This record gives sequence, C-alpha cells and structure tokens, in this order.
Amino acid sequence: MDIGVPKEVRLMEQRVALTPAAADALVRAGHRVFVQHGAGEGAGFPDSAYEAVGATIVYTAEEAYGRADLVVKVARPTEAEYRYFRPGQVIMAFFHLAVASPDLLETLQADGLTAIAYETIETDDGFLPVLHPTSILAGRMAPLIAGQLLESTNGGRGILLSGIPGTPPAAVVILGAGTLGRNAAQAFCGLGAQVTVLDQNLRTLQELDRILGQRVSTMLATPYNIAKAVSFADVLIGAVSVPGARAPILVSREMVKTMRPRAVIIDFSIDSGGCIETSRPTNHVHPFYIEENVIHYAVPNVPARVARTGSYALANAALPFIQEIADKGLAMALEQTPALQRGVNVWQGKLANARVAAALGREVEVTL
Repeated sequence: MDIGVPKEVRLMEQRVALTPAAADALVRAGHRVFVQHGAGEGAGFPDSAYEAVGATIVYTAEEAYGRADLVVKVARPTEAEYRYFRPGQVIMAFFHLAVASPDLLETLQADGLTAIAYETIETDDGFLPVLHPTSILAGRMAPLIAGQLLESTNGGRGILLSGIPGTPPAAVVILGAGTLGRNAAQAFCGLGAQVTVLDQNLRTLQELDRILGQRVSTMLATPYNIAKAVSFADVLIGAVSVPGARAPILVSREMVKTMRPRAVIIDFSIDSGGCIETSRPTNHVHPFYIEENVIHYAVPNVPARVARTGSYALANAALPFIQEIADKGLAMALEQTPALQRGVNVWQGKLANARVAAALGREVEVTL
C-alpha cells in the first residue's frame, strides 16, 4: 500500500504522524511511504532519516496526498488541504469532528473519503489505545504549564506549586480521573501541590486513591462539589472527554467568577469543545488569555510543545492500526479489528460513528 505523510500545517504543530522507525516498519513490510519534505524537521527527524529507511521524500503536500491510498496525519486537515483529497482515499488523524468546521465533513462526504479518527479507536473494554499515550503526555505536562502561568512575571498569583515551609502549596483541582487527569494528579503530587480530583465514577476515584493514597483528595463530581472545588482552586484542570462527542460543560461562567484573582484554568478538553464555559481555543503563539480575572490556557494540541516525544507517542500507538490497514486492506482490517472499526467516523463519504453523528445532530448513514 502507498502511504502518504504530509507536513502538518496548523500553527506551531511540529509533530509528524510517522517517525523514521515507524516508516521503517512499513517499508520492511513491503509498503511505500511518501514523506513530504520537512515533515519531520520540527520533531528532529530530517529527510535523510526517512530516506535511510527506504521512504521516499516528496516536495509538495499535493504529491504526499496524491500518491497515497492511506494518508496519516496528526491534526485534522485544514481547508487549504481539501484540494489535495483523492476520491476514495483513507485519512487517519485526530479529527474531533464534533467540534470541527462543518465544511470538513461536507468535503469528506463529497469526495467519498474514509476518515479514521485516532480519538475514537476503542477496544471492547473502552480503552483508547492511540489517545492513551498522548493523554499521558498532556497530563504530565500540566504542572509545567501551570507553574509558568502562576508566576508573577506572567501575571499569575505568584504561587509556587510546592509551597515552602511556612507557606502552603498551590491548590490544584482536576476535573476527570481518566488517563490525562490521573497522570496530571501524579505529576502535581510529585511536586508537592495540594491536589483534589473529581470524577463521576466512584470506582475510578477509589483506584486513584489506591495509587496515590493520602497525597490526593477525591470528590464525586456533582454540581455542588464542582462549584465548591472550583472556588478554592489556584489551578483548575479540565480533563473530561467522551470519545467522538463534545465534552460536557461542567464549570459555568458563574463558577469561574468565584475563583481567586489570577488563578489558572487549563482546559485540556478544548480539543473536543472544552468543559469550562469561559474556555475558547488558543494556540502556541498566544496560548492564554484572561477572562473573569482568571488566566485561561486552552491550546488544543498541547503535546506539540514537545514535538519529538509527541511524535513517538502517536506513531508508536497508531502503527499497529496503520499496519493492519496496509497489510490486509481496509475492509479486512476493519472486519478483523473491532477497535479500528470504531475509529471510522466517515466511511466512503457516509457518517459511520454513532457518537459523532449524535454530537452533530445527524443520523448514522452506514453501519460497519
């Protein structure tokens, strides 16, 4: 199979969908890999690293798309890339169609494309194998981002996360105890912050307590408890997601108004719409803004801050599914791999994922 790797074009997105190691595995299996010139440079992978493993360097996005049966990306295609689509093509990326511009779905449908979203590839037990490592990465980065935004020089409250003897640590509240929230909790606890985690699943909170014990406080995520926790937070982390759907808004503007002046909100749910009413997407050039006298950080692609690690995390997790498609063809791969089948949001131009369709107010058009 011919596999194309275009260069990412979104602002400051320097990850690449395939590392040289992943490209090598595909080439060794007899597939052709076409990598756009410079696609890996931002992550520290020069063209020569791809050429050394047998991949072919192409010099335009048009060629990376045009020569590929399967296109692998990091972020969903932008409007500027639509003209490169080839009828019947398969594209893998983080699509988040529930919050994407409607013209993307319209174009996928018009061109009869198949869109496989990394974030909805899901095993029978609910595990999200491709999203999982990127969530770990984002969670572990949370204290680095929060620490910077709390600094007086950045307009924050001037609080050290760990505190010092005689001065209390920062109060960190995390909404969601999934992969991202759990890793954020571990990272903040490791720095000595005072951490409170809320989740609607009591068993999830019990498991977190088993791991971290008395280093973290847990609360059931009821509206009353959320409002209470938000009011004392120096740092509020949004880590709530529903695969394929828009994130539910758990924190209202009125709750944000109760927060301490120049407290910090980091809404990791922003890639699926955000779980805090006052959140709106930002980027790595202008990553934060102030609203209701609270600092908001809402960058959808946080792992791009560490593009090399982020590229490895994505490529390592996605490679088995890419190989399934390349080795067996899409139809057989979907038949034999239910997790991959759940990742199909659009099949040959037709909506195929129930959660995505519901989020868009549409009906499923084809059942795989």
